[in-house]
Amino acid sequence: MSSSRGREVVVTGANLSPMDDNHGAGAPALGGYEAMGYGTAGTLIERLGIEFEEATAERVAAWMPVAGNTQPAGLLHGGASVALAETLGSVASQYHAGPEASVVGLEINATHHRAVRSGRVHGVAIPIHRGRSTTSYEIVITDDSGRRVCTARLSCLILR
Repeated sequence: MSSSRGREVVVTGANLSPMDDNHGAGAPALGGYEAMGYGTAGTLIERLGIEFEEATAERVAAWMPVAGNTQPAGLLHGGASVALAETLGSVASQYHAGPEASVVGLEINATHHRAVRSGRVHGVAIPIHRGRSTTSYEIVITDDSGRRVCTARLSCLILR
């Protein structure tokens, strides 16, 4: 959560804890996020194979495999990119809001810049606006070579 609202929580690849459910054994979970009562087991996060590297209100970074998230032509599905973007922005918004609030998406838009057929895509969410009742995050998704695949913007409502 934001240092202006309470204690800063930083989750990195080094301190992520493994899930112990039967859906994704060994997959990392968000320790601080789960401490707020939000788990990833059985969610779209798990189904898409999203793996978090870092999570704070100021920056959320994660990656997702292309395999299993493609459209019939073999390209990364645009909806998978949007789901990754909404996940990253929502997690960041929840860290900003803190455990006493809930966050829901208001609006998302995305521009798809290039196709990806293999490897992983990497997403980073950074804040555009972090207020008392709304947040907006820009999410940039790149391929393994660092080329921009998608740019998205997510706005969330904070429910207290």
